[in-house]
Amino acid sequence: MSAFATQHAAAGRRVVLITSGGTKVPLESRTVRFLDNFSSGRRGACSAEYFIDSGYAVVFLHRHRSLYPYSRMFSTINVMDALQLTSGDEASGSADEVLVNPQVLPNIAKVLKKYHEVKDGGLLLPIEFSTLSEYLHLLKAAAQALSTIGPKAMFYLAAAVSDFYIPASEMPEHKIQSSNGPLQLSLNMVPKILSPLVKDWAPQAFVISFKLETDAAILLDKARGALKNYRHQAVVANVLDSRRGYVVVVTPKTQDELILTEEDVKNEVEIEEMIVSNLTSAHNRFINQQAS
Repeated sequence: MSAFATQHAAAGRRVVLITSGGTKVPLESRTVRFLDNFSSGRRGACSAEYFIDSGYAVVFLHRHRSLYPYSRMFSTINVMDALQLTSGDEASGSADEVLVNPQVLPNIAKVLKKYHEVKDGGLLLPIEFSTLSEYLHLLKAAAQALSTIGPKAMFYLAAAVSDFYIPASEMPEHKIQSSNGPLQLSLNMVPKILSPLVKDWAPQAFVISFKLETDAAILLDKARGALKNYRHQAVVANVLDSRRGYVVVVTPKTQDELILTEEDVKNEVEIEEMIVSNLTSAHNRFINQQAS
């Protein structure tokens, strides 16, 4: 990650660390059961594409098997239905061929071309995590790696991180037995990693956190409270039921509502494009302020 950041900063690019997907919290040391959340990683994967289009290199810290940039738009399709087998000619010695059905995978040629341009350009560095502890360790390592490029680094913390966990010292080693009766759990609070990231690990970076609530009445107060407590640059606030079409980007001085219109939806515009556009402009202003 350090080499990736240094290479792209030297080439004049900014680097964004995107966290994506949910975190798994084991209930046993030899894990059979775990706590999870609904996050598919859609927002992070989608945002990675728009950041690359905006000239950024992306470190993509994502949950194992969560949605991935470029392939994410085909995630609901059974790949076997998209492939066609043509039999070869034994007489001529030609082998069987596998063809892609573009009706099942629309725009696959365009997406595949873009993906290979990104891959060949070394613009996307994927890093996987699964459990909460893996995520926390990797985020710290990533923050320290990107701290070397100062304000050119952005942290886009879109992962759905668990607020609760069971410490390893309190976790049973083996599978919890249902024969023991109803299960009662006592969960500890996860340490707030945003504070050391902003203060110690990458103090010059541009940091964005995300706030998801189910109650719209408390959303903005929660976002402003986070900015006050952690002193980072922006919070992307959204409500569960409307998160695909409406968010508020909150900074210490501004509050920008981003809304998809009916026309946007017809034109297949995604809210992440608007979020990335807003934040890249804010990052520009941040860098200019640091330089002055």
